[in-house]
Amino acid sequence: QVQLVTSGGGLVQPGGSLRLSCVASGFTFSSYGMGWYRQAPGKEREWVASIISAGSTNYANSVKGRFTISRDNAKNTVYLQMNSLKPEDTGVYYCKQLGSTFWGQGTQVTVSS
Repeated sequence: QVQLVTSGGGLVQPGGSLRLSCVASGFTFSSYGMGWYRQAPGKEREWVASIISAGSTNYANSVKGRFTISRDNAKNTVYLQMNSLKPEDTGVYYCKQLGSTFWGQGTQVTVSS
């Protein structure tokens, strides 16, 4: 079955960086687009970034220029490099197989001094 295992979250100071990873299994990873979403306390889950099977990427305006989504098909892994982090980036980050209802378990990112 489809499994998406996320990791890499943590506590970081404003201006810092983190890299999230999502390891996929149970499907042909290279054939699917993948996305990152986040949910801040008391708010709805929102889309952050996505990458299609061919490698093209898209970003929410709030993270454009600071976050980079990438994929390594040999490792069945999608990454989210987050730089210049702000307190408003705090939340639980989830990866998702695009076009399906399969979500990773989420990893907490806290940006605070």
